[in-house]
Amino acid sequence: MFDYVEFQAFGPGEIMDLYTSSTPSPASCMLQEQEPDLAAFFPELIEADWQQHRCSQSVGSHSSSSSSDDLFPSPASPPPPPRTYKPCFVCQDKSSGYHYGVSACEGCKGFFRRSVQKNMVYTCHRDRNCIINKITRNRCQYCRLQRCFAAGMSKELRNDRSTRKGKKEAVKMTIMETYELTAELGLIVEKICRAHRETFPSLCQLGKYTTNSSCDHRIQLDLGLWDKFSELATKCIIKVVEFAKRVPGFTGLTIADQITLLKTACLDILILRICTRYTPGQDTMTFSDGLTLTRTQIHNAGFGPLTDQVFTFAGQLLPLQMDDTESGLLSAICLVSGDRQDLEEPSKVEVLQEPLLEALKIYSRKRRPSMPLMFPKALMKITDLRSISAKGAERVVTLKLEIPGSMPPLIEEMLEDLEKNCEESREEPNTSQHTHTPTALST
Repeated sequence: MFDYVEFQAFGPGEIMDLYTSSTPSPASCMLQEQEPDLAAFFPELIEADWQQHRCSQSVGSHSSSSSSDDLFPSPASPPPPPRTYKPCFVCQDKSSGYHYGVSACEGCKGFFRRSVQKNMVYTCHRDRNCIINKITRNRCQYCRLQRCFAAGMSKELRNDRSTRKGKKEAVKMTIMETYELTAELGLIVEKICRAHRETFPSLCQLGKYTTNSSCDHRIQLDLGLWDKFSELATKCIIKVVEFAKRVPGFTGLTIADQITLLKTACLDILILRICTRYTPGQDTMTFSDGLTLTRTQIHNAGFGPLTDQVFTFAGQLLPLQMDDTESGLLSAICLVSGDRQDLEEPSKVEVLQEPLLEALKIYSRKRRPSMPLMFPKALMKITDLRSISAKGAERVVTLKLEIPGSMPPLIEEMLEDLEKNCEESREEPNTSQHTHTPTALST
């Protein structure tokens, strides 16, 4: 799923080939390779300056006295200093060189390569803020990968010698890239955007209204707010199903795979949608009928301990400044993920996801030429959404014990697989079986 993640330190017009050595100069100007820290970044510049200095010395010595050169030959060039690197930017272990754009050890280099090549999705079992060092780096793969990205590692900046050949040509192609949608991708973007807007009105289209119910302090559950929230949640699930059926190719999948994808992605999409209606100034979120609740009220409506994590995620979305098209594309990418468990034809799902990824990449870069990191940052939010959804499944288990009646049928049906996964992960993390039966979602 993350084959398209691209972290670039420069804009398309500013990319430089920092690792290709220059054409060898004549023998009189040759110098054995020396690579201090600065040379690791600018070998061409340093080598050129040093060669010019050596050549000027050579010319000066010949002009002064050729006979003295015969009697007193110039001493041999000193041996180059040993290659040194800063400690690994990820775990502070001894670095073996610059890998994927940063100074890294062999362990973190290999871990990052495997993670991006296999599109691994990890989960942190703590608070997603684990300490990563030489001793603890193998304890939490999620936090280690986040640390790799935070340090600046990118598969697009791979510095292995095997990739140096042809780098100049690749850079030229990147600079010339115009980020224009093809006719086919343009049609996909148009369909997704229309489906998103018609199933999820934007904040500016809603007539906001508020309630004073339990707005002062947090309580376990406000039954009045819960009744209203569960009613709205049921309507939102119906809209998500409608959106899914309008994603190009989705209804061409088997009924079983459609149900699997809907059940596993529905909570991701619901959370993404409500978080795009976050108003930071008032610290509120607005539902589809215009009901606007504070953080305390959303806690009391049933979110409980999940509340702060959802609001934190909403705050992290703000810098991305996603519009309806990007929100719709990201929702569709969440939906058609080939790595979901129990899919009958995961390869077909992956085929559906590829043009969505390409469309989001091109659209976001065309919309923000000065923000090349927006696309990979948006994809990283999918990992965050899955983590929140896992916590949401745990919340459903406890919520059933707090409400006086039963869970609304559609909410129960949509979240039953997440709930099963939650229970099985506690009892038998390595074994899980699910069966598909006809449900309301298949109608």
